[in-house]
Amino acid sequence: MERDPSRVVAFSDAVIAIAVTLLVLEIRPPEDSRHLLHGLVTLWPSYLAYVVTFMLIGQVWANHHVMFDQIRTADRTVLFLNTVLLMDIAFLPFAASILSQAFRDGHGERVAVVLHGVTFEVAAILFNVIWAYARRRPGLLVTTIDSAGARAITRRFRLALTWIAAGTLVGALVPALGVAVIAAFIPFYWLPIRGETGRAGPRRGRVDPA
Repeated sequence: MERDPSRVVAFSDAVIAIAVTLLVLEIRPPEDSRHLLHGLVTLWPSYLAYVVTFMLIGQVWANHHVMFDQIRTADRTVLFLNTVLLMDIAFLPFAASILSQAFRDGHGERVAVVLHGVTFEVAAILFNVIWAYARRRPGLLVTTIDSAGARAITRRFRLALTWIAAGTLVGALVPALGVAVIAAFIPFYWLPIRGETGRAGPRRGRVDPA
């Protein structure tokens, strides 16, 4: 049975939208309005966690579309793996809250950075698993992407594994530097993927699964 992946994408978009909305709810207004400016400034860890996590979730959203633009039909395995991915994404507001609280209190920063990084690393792993499965399962990919485009997407997804893992390991030693390494991932990953094509592109034949 063939399933239109547009319903998978729509459901995923909804979960991601809820996740990024919950992020801002974790920024609590200062209780003492008599020293409001000082209170707002001391919330910098919350702002940091919000910006980094929001932009990284935005990348998850963008690359989720990149991936599903190339998936013609979603079988039960794709549905299951995507559900696990969404479960991980829904956990990110909690990880961001822990990160901001740790830096605000000055305790537990290493654990907080590792938790935050591991949560994104799990998402990166699931991206790679879904894409690898779709490439090797006959009939799942569209015919508008050639082998070069498929390999370019694969390289980009694999790079995420290394980059986020490196930031997480650095964060276990030097928390602030670990956050910086992970944050440096943001501008690079917004670059377009070479060889990427959309559904409306010319027909080029089925992708080489190799």
